[in-house]
Amino acid sequence: MGMERRLLYRSGFWEIARPRHPLTAGHVLIRLSDPSTDFAHASAADWLFCHYLVRAALHDVLGVTRSAVMFAHQWHPLGTAIGEPVAESSTPTFHLFGRWDGESTTPGSQLSLPAHRRVGEPEHELDATDDALREALRRGLPEAQAGSGSWPGADVGPVADAGRLVRTVDAGHRHTVIEPVREVASISDILPTELLAMGAALAALPLSGGLSGFSCLALEPGGSGIPLRVHALGRSAAEEVNPLEELMRSPEVSLALL
Repeated sequence: MGMERRLLYRSGFWEIARPRHPLTAGHVLIRLSDPSTDFAHASAADWLFCHYLVRAALHDVLGVTRSAVMFAHQWHPLGTAIGEPVAESSTPTFHLFGRWDGESTTPGSQLSLPAHRRVGEPEHELDATDDALREALRRGLPEAQAGSGSWPGADVGPVADAGRLVRTVDAGHRHTVIEPVREVASISDILPTELLAMGAALAALPLSGGLSGFSCLALEPGGSGIPLRVHALGRSAAEEVNPLEELMRSPEVSLALL
């Protein structure tokens, strides 16, 4: 049984929260406050602001130095949900998994289990951590607000040509990689226009062959020599094989999550 979702911070469009089923102490959500909000320049910039803010808070409180982001597009995890967090709601939600040296359990070890066998962080043990995160978020606001206005292109309007900003690569059966054309070291270095272009590229992927949506995983290079990537895996309720199981065994993903 999960706990109540805990709000840690609410921004203009998004909220930072602890999920109902936190798999690790570094598992937090960036969740759209109003599900009817369009993903446009203002909401994209606010998402990047929230990501920067919560990453800094997780570093201050837990020593988080790297992270991965998982989300679903037109897809809800079914059954055992191997490889992905259980659905919080139909509201657009991004699961951020912070990683640090000395963590007692890892996101990958939890996600490799069926959902009903995952034993997340006990609620009472998260109380002090969440109080500390709220305080760190409050302290980090001035720096994050100052930084959000300094992104190159922060005042640029809607994306006119997403193909100039991102590329898509066929990485296998029902597996597409979306990445910025510009070399980007971390999610915090992405421009709002690039984030919009990545969203447009994801929305343009064809739903053919019985696909109903995509499971997505955003991975930062972390000095691996691999560029920032979003892996989009086509999903179907009738699929015979869960593509996340194979992806999690790949070196790129196992280093990030396991």
